[in-house]
Amino acid sequence: MDQIPIFTLGEVLLVSIQVDLEDQLAMRLQEDLSERIVATGARAVIIDISALDIVDSFIGRMLSTIASISRVLDAETVVVGMRPAVAITLVELGLSLKGVRTALTVEHGLRMLNGTPSLALGGPREAGYGDGDGYGDADSTGDSPAPDAGSRAALPRPVSD
Repeated sequence: MDQIPIFTLGEVLLVSIQVDLEDQLAMRLQEDLSERIVATGARAVIIDISALDIVDSFIGRMLSTIASISRVLDAETVVVGMRPAVAITLVELGLSLKGVRTALTVEHGLRMLNGTPSLALGGPREAGYGDGDGYGDADSTGDSPAPDAGSRAALPRPVSD
């Protein structure tokens, strides 16, 4: 495979990684994704890694770099589908993926981006702060500060002419 497909869902780009990422393919994904963010005006990127059995330090850094590039281009990144073994490996490698939000599934990631709390747990909760709703920050340690008032809370943004 020469390229990882990038799908457009409104203002969200969805990347579903279904193969083991070799270094060149990972670098190509970074380039392709940044170009697509600019070309489409995407406000968010969801990266589904549920098919990855292992993640090494290079791939961990690549995910963090993609999040940084996306943020500079005004798009938020959510990594979804992380397996427990992958999470453990990232922590053991000392890669906290700062600035990368996580969710259990693509559906949870989309709800997180739209600011919709998980209603299945008995009411509204603030997403991303260790509340057990399937949302979270990869760098959350339980003592993370609340989100700042200037952070973007919901998608899509109003379109002005």
